[in-house]
Amino acid sequence: MSSTTVSLLPRWFTSKNFAVQLIILALVFDPLGLVGGYLLGPSLGVEPLLGAAYGLVVANFPMSLFVMQRSV
Repeated sequence: MSSTTVSLLPRWFTSKNFAVQLIILALVFDPLGLVGGYLLGPSLGVEPLLGAAYGLVVANFPMSLFVMQRSV
């Protein structure tokens, strides 16, 4: 990515309303948490499905922090 593209992404994200921003965050972080938890779960000693559930919980931390930041 060029430097102009990188500088346009935050501007593009902040130009969206709050509900759309939450949906974008969920579309990015939830699949990452699900797949990451599923793949890392067995190496941490839990079943893959339980690891996927833990991954979803962990993936929602950035979204929760974003909501708390916006509410202040």
